[in-house]
Amino acid sequence: MSKSGKKSDQGKISNRRARFDYELGDSLLVGIQLTGAETKALRFGHGQLRGAYVMVKNSELWLVGARINSSQGVPITESEQLRSRKLLAHSKEIGKLIESRQEGNSIVPLELLTAGRYIKLRIAVGKGKKRYDKRETLKRRQQERDIARRARV
Repeated sequence: MSKSGKKSDQGKISNRRARFDYELGDSLLVGIQLTGAETKALRFGHGQLRGAYVMVKNSELWLVGARINSSQGVPITESEQLRSRKLLAHSKEIGKLIESRQEGNSIVPLELLTAGRYIKLRIAVGKGKKRYDKRETLKRRQQERDIARRARV
């Protein structure tokens, strides 16, 4: 914990909405093809995965809809901020993802890991939740909070 009392997720850009909207399966760590300015901006934490998804095109994985914002000293044009970026994975892994995609599942980006030498993207295969499933999740989470609150008192 930092001095301000908040958890520091240094080196990680998360897609928190993905865990709420999808029932996620196994996750996979893949590389991502970036320019130098994009790499620097991500290391400063100027990226968003909200609304992003992974698409399969010509047996290649592409990250679509992820935004990498420019920051002071890192100029990125508006068109470059939302461009599609190629994901780097082994052909066997891509084959498994294509099979699950054909079964009706989605490939969802979960988080960008920027702490190490390389910038990696964690993706998972997920099935979209229905509205009643989301309400059920919220209700269960609230009940768990109430039980934890009673246990503390």
